[in-house]
Amino acid sequence: MQLTLDALFDDPRAASLFSTTFVVVDLETTGGAVSGGGITEIGAVKVRGGEVLGEFATLVRPMERIPPFITVLTGITEAMVLPAPPIDEVLPGFLQFMEGAVLVAHNAPYDANFLRTACNELGYTWPKPLILDTAQLARRALIADEVPNHKLATLARHFRAQTEPCHRALADAKATVDVLHGLIGRLGSHKVHTLGDALEFVKAVSPEQRRKKHLANGLPDVPGVYVFRDAKERPLYVGTSSSIATRVRSYFTAAEKRARMSEMLAAAERVEAIECAHALEAEVRELRLIAAHKPPYNRRSKFPERVFWLKLTAEAYPRLSLVRQVAEDGAAYLGPFGSRRAAELAAAGIYDAVPLRQCTHKLSVRKPTPACALAELGRCPAPCELRITPEEYVERISDPVRAATVDDPAGVVERLMDRIGVLADAKRYEDAANVRSRLVAFLRASVRMQRLAAFTRIEEVVAARPAVGGGWEITVARRGRLAAAGVSPAGAHPMITVEAMLATAETVMPGPGPTPAASAAESERILAWVERPETRLVRLADGWASPARGAGRWRALLDRAEAAASAQVELPS
Repeated sequence: MQLTLDALFDDPRAASLFSTTFVVVDLETTGGAVSGGGITEIGAVKVRGGEVLGEFATLVRPMERIPPFITVLTGITEAMVLPAPPIDEVLPGFLQFMEGAVLVAHNAPYDANFLRTACNELGYTWPKPLILDTAQLARRALIADEVPNHKLATLARHFRAQTEPCHRALADAKATVDVLHGLIGRLGSHKVHTLGDALEFVKAVSPEQRRKKHLANGLPDVPGVYVFRDAKERPLYVGTSSSIATRVRSYFTAAEKRARMSEMLAAAERVEAIECAHALEAEVRELRLIAAHKPPYNRRSKFPERVFWLKLTAEAYPRLSLVRQVAEDGAAYLGPFGSRRAAELAAAGIYDAVPLRQCTHKLSVRKPTPACALAELGRCPAPCELRITPEEYVERISDPVRAATVDDPAGVVERLMDRIGVLADAKRYEDAANVRSRLVAFLRASVRMQRLAAFTRIEEVVAARPAVGGGWEITVARRGRLAAAGVSPAGAHPMITVEAMLATAETVMPGPGPTPAASAAESERILAWVERPETRLVRLADGWASPARGAGRWRALLDRAEAAASAQVELPS
């Protein structure tokens, strides 16, 4: 028999219904709990393209008695099954009969559960076949005016089956074959032509998903980014996947249940595919496209520019200022923070640790101004009244904060830990938890910033990792920004690809701060890729180093503090 080209693919779902081999099965049981010992008869017919390839039929001696009402229903008596083989002798032959085929039954979960349980009880591996339920298929393909119900006998009459169902396994299986063929004949009008289409058709797929399913046609099976666009070519949603075709098809299946995606599909008219060298390039391109176009149905990473920084100003009496950008102004910066609240929480932690002034006006080193309430409370050294010299203020107060941004945050961390201890000893646990939250916000930002700064100050990094199927995935990053991505094929010297990539890589200009050339999210994605165990560093333009006593040495404390905050328990000392 001539098979379609789709049937030659590894994925059986891609095969046409005409070229798919089905084993249509029916079981008779004792009517009790699901168990291999309750099966009394197995009947099955193997078909493909409308042609019967084989039949399997046998009575089975059950491990329990047949109730009288089952005998009345099926006609199977104790005397009939007494000489029959038990299920442990029948099952191997049936598993061989159904090997490689799609299992079909009317109310398939019932039959499949008995067969699966029998395999488990007897130590056989259940082959996990694809299963098609003719009852579900009929509910989706037939309208109420055609049939009063979806019982096998009703459907057999409707499709003029050659065999009348009679609650005997082989006869019911033969009737189900005719019902299956009748239903397949109806599926063409629903644009259901492959096995995968049929399996999805019986699920709860919306009419909109079915109507727009053609948008997934012709997409490449490669890593990359996909963009759903409306009739005016506006991006609606941007996503990424290691297989664009597979991921986009999933939007038109029952697995996609998100209401906003249904709304997006209703407006979508086209899917654009952007092929990428490897998964990292796809992730970065997704971030950049979402940031550039702000698709209405993307929720994450839409506004990478909306970050906050704590700036320690460069003036006689430095103070903290909440800003949106880093400038080359000699000030020290801590961040980036993803929200104003996180930045304010870290600032509160700094104020708990050091008596940094909190007023916002510029102070004179010669002319005093009235002090605020914080000076009276002893929480500010009152530089406004010139009670402290600029040099003393910098040494005692602002230097520990500045050190936390570039070197060792111990001056802030240790004081916060001491404060938590004092509050806990006084049984002021809520106040201690508040200080702990401020410690977490401050230390998280310090660790993150120093980690980013160590990576983004490197002018150029070339890294490679083994590609699936051979060869190497290669990445060129400059100042934390992806400048080039490629794949060296198996058998070729990777440096040939590296040199070609370096010659055409994006030029990245230097800038201020720990994120000078890309968003923090992009730099962190690249850094995570480079740090994976299988990644190899090919070339570094500069040394890659972090402060010996930097924020990273407090990582364990940060983990404990975050865990304590999540569990709402006291932070261990």
